[in-house]
Amino acid sequence: MFHDRAHIHAEAGRGGDGGLSFRREKYVPKGGPDGGDGGRGGDVVVLVDPSLRDLSAYRRIKQVKAGRGGNGRGSKKHGADGEDAEIRVPVGTQLIDSSGRLVADLTAADARVVAARGGQGGRGNARFATPTRQTPRFAETGLPGDELDLELRLKLVVDAALAGLPNAGKSSLLRRISNAKPKVADYPFTTLEPVLGVVDGPDERQLTVADIPGLIEGAADGAGLGHQFLAHLERARLIVHVLDASEPELEARFELIGRELAAYGAGLDERPQLVVLNKVDLLESVPTFPVSDPRIVGVVGTSCATGAGIDDLKRALFELCPVEAVAASPDESMPEFLEYTPRARRGPRFRILRTDRGYRVVGTLPPADELEEALRKIGIKRGAQVEVGDEELEWQ
Repeated sequence: MFHDRAHIHAEAGRGGDGGLSFRREKYVPKGGPDGGDGGRGGDVVVLVDPSLRDLSAYRRIKQVKAGRGGNGRGSKKHGADGEDAEIRVPVGTQLIDSSGRLVADLTAADARVVAARGGQGGRGNARFATPTRQTPRFAETGLPGDELDLELRLKLVVDAALAGLPNAGKSSLLRRISNAKPKVADYPFTTLEPVLGVVDGPDERQLTVADIPGLIEGAADGAGLGHQFLAHLERARLIVHVLDASEPELEARFELIGRELAAYGAGLDERPQLVVLNKVDLLESVPTFPVSDPRIVGVVGTSCATGAGIDDLKRALFELCPVEAVAASPDESMPEFLEYTPRARRGPRFRILRTDRGYRVVGTLPPADELEEALRKIGIKRGAQVEVGDEELEWQ
């Protein structure tokens, strides 16, 4: 089954704790501090995998968590950075945060974006040594990583998309012109999910064509799940408007779909359209199309039963979807993805230091429940001493 939406809880790794250690060797019984820094937490990275076609891999995967940074150790040994967690998605995937804002739009085959950044590792006690404080008995704990809920939305990136009313013969056309094998039956709404096909052309060229489930009146408002299906037309270079030529009122049916495209927006009502008059085998002759519209770039009569007009349709597709020009010297400063709402990272209001007796809280004190949650996340044990301002508390 085709899946174009998924929900993921992304949790970046926590930074490792700084080491609290002193040099102790033979003949050096009271060496200085030598605790190393903690490693940085792993990131949650979303990257495009051109081999993927939908988001079905995340039908069961609901949480992605990156690795925690390693703790610093003696002899000034720094902890290892946490392992990144990858979310692989197809081309055309959008990232939406919990507030409904678009975070990133991954439209390139090599696009990559860090969705959640790992926490900074804590500094070891060797970093706090000064001429007046030669034996610091504290080190920083690692900071937590970003944690957020993401909605993944796929909008197909195709050369052309077949659109039209139910039972117009779109699936049969896709079978005829491409390698796709969509379900075909003589009743409306046979196609319940988008289907992709590859059309082979001259000079080893190929086009990607999508069969979009049939649209009905009110589709732009969500009728018949049309709102979700219309989204897959947004990135199509050409709309192939399929009409059942055996039925009356061609103009009225063409205008009905046109109104839905205009109501949806996103420039669909301005997209060039190739009109296909399908099922001409049921008529004595190919009818004329009476509509005069600047968006119409061609009209082709076809029959999936007899094969009439199929070669003409293929030829029109390759003529109307020319090879896209590739820049001779791409601008390396251009981003790999379009990020709409980059999140500013602010420094923590408080830090928790590890001491030889427990922990010390420094900085602006947070509410009690926030501090308690922070201490639990760093793994505080029962009986540990916690210094908060001038008070010294025992963790229960």
